[in-house]
Amino acid sequence: MLAYVTGSVDQELLRRNEYLVAENRILRHQIKGRVRLSDEDRRSLAEIGKALGRRALAEVATVVKAETILSWHRRLVARRFDGSAHRKKLGRPRIVPQVEELVVQMAKANPGWGYDRLVGALADLGHTISDQAVGNLLKRHGLPRRLNGRNKPPGRNSFEATRKCWQLRILSRRRCGLLSV
Repeated sequence: MLAYVTGSVDQELLRRNEYLVAENRILRHQIKGRVRLSDEDRRSLAEIGKALGRRALAEVATVVKAETILSWHRRLVARRFDGSAHRKKLGRPRIVPQVEELVVQMAKANPGWGYDRLVGALADLGHTISDQAVGNLLKRHGLPRRLNGRNKPPGRNSFEATRKCWQLRILSRRRCGLLSV
């Protein structure tokens, strides 16, 4: 009795599989061009195809060849053990957005400060950043790129400072008697 029940179940499974193969073949002939599969579709076909085996897969597969499905499975297995999940990203790490905002805020609040001065102020706050990175941040945010603090660009303020310096020199020489009026 048990053999009869299992035999009928096997026959029913075979008929279902045969029907699904025929239905897939009919639908495949109605589709024009290639069938686009997502990565999830490939993954599920690869897992089922590996369990079926090459011979059964060659008989059933209608969307792609059996070899293609098995190569997808090999690639999935290889990707699982290639260590890519544990690799670090290449390149210099990005600047933390809070530090970037702090640099912009400090540069706006202190327009006379150069890159080195901003870097020093950030170091006092416990942030390590290069002067080149500060310059790139200022450029990215549309702020004027400053030269280092000792080489300020010429302008009205530097002219005024130079004039005052000369006035002080002249006054000091008059007081010492080195310059007569």
